[in-house]
Amino acid sequence: MVSSKQLRLSRDASQMAAAVPQVIAHRVGRMMAAGVVPNGRDQQEFYLMGAEKIAAFGESWTAMSWQAVAAQQQFALWWTQTWWKVALGGWMNPPSFQHLQSSAQQRVFTSMLDVASRGMAPVRRRAVANARRLNRAAR
Repeated sequence: MVSSKQLRLSRDASQMAAAVPQVIAHRVGRMMAAGVVPNGRDQQEFYLMGAEKIAAFGESWTAMSWQAVAAQQQFALWWTQTWWKVALGGWMNPPSFQHLQSSAQQRVFTSMLDVASRGMAPVRRRAVANARRLNRAAR
């Protein structure tokens, strides 16, 4: 079964897969046309290209780190609650190991999707915005 988080992540990856080649083609073409001495507009675009990569990496890394911390806390809370349920009366009818394992796996998988989505968001946002901006400028 495909979750909405999986669909959102695949949609974002598809948008990036469409936008990134357009941006690369535009910028490489611009570099080739600029030659050895780029004009001020080209220099500004080339500076922006490097600066936005650094900014997107920082935002992505920070977002993934915070999401990973939140996921660890949620998993620890789930595990503690499960332990207390068993300890305080669930020992008469404890959950099966299979049930605990599948529940833990689902939580970890969902957390991984959340971390990947958070990390991809700043990069995708910039790539799509650049593709739109550079396509408008090319017209």
